[in-house]
Amino acid sequence: MTSGRPLDVEPLPGEWLVVIDPQAIFADPATSAWGSPMWSQTAPRIVRLAAAYGPSRTIVTRFVADPALGGSWGPYYDAWPFALVPDDDPLYAVVPQLRGVADRVLTAGTFGKWPVLREVVGDDARVLLTGVSTDCCVLSTALPAADAGALVRVAADGCAGSTPENHERALAAMALYGPQITLV
Repeated sequence: MTSGRPLDVEPLPGEWLVVIDPQAIFADPATSAWGSPMWSQTAPRIVRLAAAYGPSRTIVTRFVADPALGGSWGPYYDAWPFALVPDDDPLYAVVPQLRGVADRVLTAGTFGKWPVLREVVGDDARVLLTGVSTDCCVLSTALPAADAGALVRVAADGCAGSTPENHERALAAMALYGPQITLV
């Protein structure tokens, strides 16, 4: 599923491309413990998808730590204190090759981006998800979106996992939700 072949995904009528968290903190394992070893091969595929959808139908999301959320986030940030930096820290910057591909950039302090996406795309939306990491923020966005009634496609080769094995596990989990979630 994750070969080096180019993506053959055509935009569906009314569909949004959602590029999940293409940020420095996730793009390079040498920069951050959250960096995906798959990102460098995935980013050019996302660039091609964004060109096909255009900026008006593309949304970029950003994860920014929000310790004010409380609950399970407290112990989470105890384990990952390096992430407790301001929103404008270079770790949270969108990677250069994806800056400007979307008219909308949405920021959330949670893994799942559906609550902030829903405000823009609505409940009955069609979305194609790409981004990082497949086994965290992509999965955490896909499941509630489908549960809310959105038609979700996931560009398998347009996602980067924390590891190739975790990427495949997350894709397999999302495939269980067909036809609400479709892997392309």
